[in-house]
Amino acid sequence: KLRRALAFARCSASAFQSAHPCMRLLPGLSLGGFLMSALLARSAALNAAAAARRLPASTCGRAAAALPRLLAAPAMGSRRCSGLRMADQSAVAEAPAPPAPVPLPTNANEQLLRIRHSTAHVMAMAVQRLYKDARVTIGPWIEKGFYYDFDRPEPFAEKDLRRIKKEMDKLIGLKLPFRREELSFDEAKARIEAADEPYKLEILDSIVAKDPDAPITIFHIGEPGKANWWDLCAGPHVEHTGQLPKDAIDLESIAGAYWRGDEARPMLQRIYGTAWESAEQLAEHRRIQAEAKRRDHRALGKQLRLFSIQQEAGGGLVFWHPRGARVRRLMEDFWREAHTAGGYELLYTPHMASLDLWKTSGHFDFYADGMFDQMEVEGAQYQIKPMNCPFHVLTYKDEKRSYRDLPLRWAELGTVYRYERSGTLNGLFRVRGFTQDDAHIFCLPEQLADEIQGVLDLTETILTKFGFTEYEVMLSTRPDKAVGSDEIWDKATSALREALGAKGWEYDVDEGGGAFYGPKIDIKIRDAIGRLWQCSTIQCDFNLPQRFGLEYVSPDGGREQPIMLHRAIFGSLERFFGVLIESTAGDFPFWLAPTQLRLLPVSDDYRPYCDAAVARLKAAGIRAEVDPGGRSVGKQIKVANQDKVPILSVVGEAEVGANALKLEMRKGGELGELPLERAIEVLAAAAEKAVEPIEAL
Repeated sequence: KLRRALAFARCSASAFQSAHPCMRLLPGLSLGGFLMSALLARSAALNAAAAARRLPASTCGRAAAALPRLLAAPAMGSRRCSGLRMADQSAVAEAPAPPAPVPLPTNANEQLLRIRHSTAHVMAMAVQRLYKDARVTIGPWIEKGFYYDFDRPEPFAEKDLRRIKKEMDKLIGLKLPFRREELSFDEAKARIEAADEPYKLEILDSIVAKDPDAPITIFHIGEPGKANWWDLCAGPHVEHTGQLPKDAIDLESIAGAYWRGDEARPMLQRIYGTAWESAEQLAEHRRIQAEAKRRDHRALGKQLRLFSIQQEAGGGLVFWHPRGARVRRLMEDFWREAHTAGGYELLYTPHMASLDLWKTSGHFDFYADGMFDQMEVEGAQYQIKPMNCPFHVLTYKDEKRSYRDLPLRWAELGTVYRYERSGTLNGLFRVRGFTQDDAHIFCLPEQLADEIQGVLDLTETILTKFGFTEYEVMLSTRPDKAVGSDEIWDKATSALREALGAKGWEYDVDEGGGAFYGPKIDIKIRDAIGRLWQCSTIQCDFNLPQRFGLEYVSPDGGREQPIMLHRAIFGSLERFFGVLIESTAGDFPFWLAPTQLRLLPVSDDYRPYCDAAVARLKAAGIRAEVDPGGRSVGKQIKVANQDKVPILSVVGEAEVGANALKLEMRKGGELGELPLERAIEVLAAAAEKAVEPIEAL
């Protein structure tokens, strides 16, 4: 304790609050009182050291001289001291509980959707009142608010957002009505041309091209016969602007966006906003946004040295650094173990194939925009793979199959490459090269429900292991255009429903939202701050078996086509890792931490013991390391906290003499001083059981 007090007393006040667990656990602790205790201990330690090592007495004197200044620090209530741990009991007892989070509605709430859509129109009206050279394009509602795209010669600046919001508040205060008007194509075209709005004219043409009989509607803001603003729109809207809660509306950011998402078209300016039903909801949204910024996986990835995107190598290509690679290996190892236990066989397939394969599979016809250009190999065209599916299909086709062989469950951690525009790339969430945890099941129709149930069970096992236990599930059914008979679609959809029912999971139905080749289940996971992330998918496929002529020998000796299930649980390792970083704020659970234990030697005299201890810890499978040295113990603690190492152990003469480690949990709490072998046993058990070490004592 004296040794640690000596180290802590060298830290700055900010270092104390960020480095030592008790400062976070005991918010009422006086920093002056803490330092006083530390310097008292330091003085005693230095006096002892002076006798042993003949340090200058002035060093001890300076420590003692600092005590009166600390003793004069204002008291914060009665304290109990135990070594270095002191708590202000009254402050702890009186600390207010954090406010309960405000539930945030979604666009399933029709009134909120109307508010967001109407607010988008009010924003566009405000922009065109303030900036006469601005032309409007589209302005939809989105998950957390709305946006509008504008074509304007001069770029908007952040200060413009405040001006626009002020104008919006005026319009809201006027309680201007929203009015719907239906026009003929010719009338709408004439009005748009008179207003000199070329983008609206293109939108009008696209509406008619899609459905010549579609009604052409516009929504006005303002009274008939008076100056008002209008746009092509199908609604819905609120009755008048006064129904928009201006204290629940905010303009958040400006971004660039190509018209129609086409890089060959004009670059527009997009203004994003958010709108809610109340000021309390807006405040909660802002709190979540601030927390999300703190958890941004791109910043944490750099801070924790987990991964990088090297522009020298090209955008959207992930470099896994040693610390991140350790986590990835653990993810992969658990994934393989879980799949093997679930009756899957593992495959490894090539990274490219002849272009003819992608034409047979249909990917070249339907997915060419998402594929990289082909390469020529000895006069033949080859394609780097965007999907793993055709490779598994070819593996199935390589042998004659009997109904007795089915089901076949094949899984692969297969790296794929997809073309993404540079403007859409986003850390680990949108990349050009990534590893899918792909699996395909080939089964009989009567096996389908059981196989889907097995996939749902495996999905829950894997997601729960990584701390995700809340899901939002969507079942998507047959669209208007589809392959496969009505019978097989009904059977597959019923099997998906049956499996979800057996699992007891609530789910929504997206009628007609399935792919043309089969119905599917999509699973979104909820992270630590309540955000939903698309993750797992289970997809029936009647297309690829048909395209490749897959078959099995039925009991009567005939030839039948198997049902194929695509499924991914992580989705991709990169994206899932990004979600995991943000959900944990980079503070991984003990079993998954890149470094589980860091030894902090008081001096280099104790480094040989630390090195020997780490060798034994590593031999037991524990990811342990020694601080590289060259800095004080206080600095070592600060760095270990910044690296989010879960267990720290300061090592000095007492630990070496006892052949022991005193283990402290960074999040608070001590495991106490344990013989080295016992420490190894506890940490190994915690890692194996995926619990915190204190639970393994």
